[in-house]
Amino acid sequence: MATSSDLCLWLTGDVMTGRGIDQILPHPGDPRLYEGGMDSARGYVRLAEAANGPIPYPVDFAYVWGDALAEVAEQAPDLRLINLETAVTTSEAAEPKGIHYRMHPDNLPVLTAAGVDACTLANNHVLDWGAAGLLETLEALEAAGLAHVGAGRERDEATAPLGLSTPGGRVRLLALGLPSSGVPQRWEATSSRPGVHLLRRPGDAGVREVARRIRRRPPGELAIVSLHWGGNWGYALPSQHRAFAQRLIDDAGVDLVWGHSSHHPLGIEVHQGKLILYGCGDLINDYEGIGGFESYRGELVLLYFPVLCQADGRLLSLTMVPMRLRRFRLERADEEATRWLCRVLDRESRPLGSRVRLDKRQRLVLDWQGKGERGS
Repeated sequence: MATSSDLCLWLTGDVMTGRGIDQILPHPGDPRLYEGGMDSARGYVRLAEAANGPIPYPVDFAYVWGDALAEVAEQAPDLRLINLETAVTTSEAAEPKGIHYRMHPDNLPVLTAAGVDACTLANNHVLDWGAAGLLETLEALEAAGLAHVGAGRERDEATAPLGLSTPGGRVRLLALGLPSSGVPQRWEATSSRPGVHLLRRPGDAGVREVARRIRRRPPGELAIVSLHWGGNWGYALPSQHRAFAQRLIDDAGVDLVWGHSSHHPLGIEVHQGKLILYGCGDLINDYEGIGGFESYRGELVLLYFPVLCQADGRLLSLTMVPMRLRRFRLERADEEATRWLCRVLDRESRPLGSRVRLDKRQRLVLDWQGKGERGS
């Protein structure tokens, strides 16, 4: 838990409340899908039930968060930020792509049930149901009082950073999506077309773009950059991703790089005292019962709670609470699963100069080179 002079965040990987999740909530939308192997979102509910038993739907809006709600309440974060990877719409204008996520707008209380403050939208599913679906998503979020960043009705709105106030200071949040995560380049917002804040490649132009939008900010206002990038499976970090993340800190003045798209957690780095989360993994999805990548144990997910120094953005601590997705609900991971997650994340973080260990309460804790030193 942070002190009054520090900033505690709750960050998540992908929150995918569409498709099968939408079907168990109080107001399920049209279940029709346009996928090669599945024509109804209810099929994903059946897969999950076949794997782990009946789901008592319709469930209340807090159901999917399960044990996570108590963990978040205990940490008492100043800001609760998620990557919302679904359209919130009744649109039928499915994009020509293989997977389509949508949640009925009446199910948006599933986000407010977790006290979400803001959603990043620069990802490869927010326009699954066309421009009409994106516009309805923006209207629904705004009507629910949920701030958003990374997509908009035109370029200026899509690319603008979001300012967020906390008791100790302010945060500037910028969100970008990259084609490497599956964001179609045609989804880029223009002066006359709704879309996402697209970064075509992680290089010099991207560093300059981020710097232009966050460099000039008041003292004490921290800058967080959300990047939806990279593939879904595999632990290897592209060299250009690591170089780009470090340059965002060195050259653009970013205080925390928050990456997502991978379906499982990736290695963690602390560069010049600033946190880089290369991939947070999914948090909520409807993949239960789907085979093919069992070795990654995608049902095991993490709640991320970084604490930053409000004065200069230095990472003070990172606690990660291990959870398991079962029956479309987050439950606290058991000891075996927790130790497995710790071993894997430690293995992947070690080459980046970080270590991951368990504390006495079976939470994952990050250690890094220079931790505790002045300026670390």
